[in-house]
Amino acid sequence: MGVVEVAEEPVVTRRQELGAASARSLLLTVLGEFVLPAGRPVWTATFIDLLAELDVTEKAARQAIMRTADSGWIAAARIGRKTRWSLTEAGTRLLKEGTDRIYGFAVDDRGWDGRWLVLVVGVPENERQLRTKLRTRLGWAGLGSINSTTWVTPRINREHEAIRVLEDIGVDDASWSFLAEAGVLGDERSLARSAWDLDAIENRYEDFLELVAPRRPRTDRQALIAQVRLVQEWRRFPLLDPGLPRRLLPPRWSGNRAVDVFRERHAAWAPRAHAAWTEITRER
Repeated sequence: MGVVEVAEEPVVTRRQELGAASARSLLLTVLGEFVLPAGRPVWTATFIDLLAELDVTEKAARQAIMRTADSGWIAAARIGRKTRWSLTEAGTRLLKEGTDRIYGFAVDDRGWDGRWLVLVVGVPENERQLRTKLRTRLGWAGLGSINSTTWVTPRINREHEAIRVLEDIGVDDASWSFLAEAGVLGDERSLARSAWDLDAIENRYEDFLELVAPRRPRTDRQALIAQVRLVQEWRRFPLLDPGLPRRLLPPRWSGNRAVDVFRERHAAWAPRAHAAWTEITRER
């Protein structure tokens, strides 16, 4: 359900600030929410018209389309003087991965058996670009760092994903993974606060709740726009929020209410939004 930089192949990152979506980020939301499930090519003009309703200029929309194509997510097919776009195999794979993470995150009950996954990662201090890439990729996998070499998560089922990140970056030979339970020294809630800025995450949830205050769409087209904005704001939380078990979270955690709001809004608007998408993709 929740932005691309490319090296050898498309790679998911998350950089946009809440409430300040880029044209490309909005396009990726449209691709994941509507193009992926529909499985049909889309005309350039359809993307441009829809993004215009999301306050994206035509120039920015065209640049977003071309950058996404250059990244390997979509491919063009010329039909006369027009162009339509289809998801590539790589784009389909990565959008499915992102969609699964977004919606899986929204329904996660956050149960926990008390074990932690601990990674000790060896990256030279002078490899700043490598460390940034590691922080982004491990953050997307749900891990937090307690110092420059040690990463943790209570979600031990993410070990294989984390190891794949280390292998992709090329630091697996200088890294170690452990599954561990807490001992008598220290408090696990303070460990969680050391690894993640929970106050900042909670503030983001409060912002989200304000941004998606109830506004009942009157038409299917309005439902489509509302759905894009809703998913656009939500899709960043699987990176921001590590999905901690409830006993590690502060009392009255705003994320719990935000999950309920997202699920209720998405379910209510989805049928009309998809009806509008079907209509606009038939118009050309």
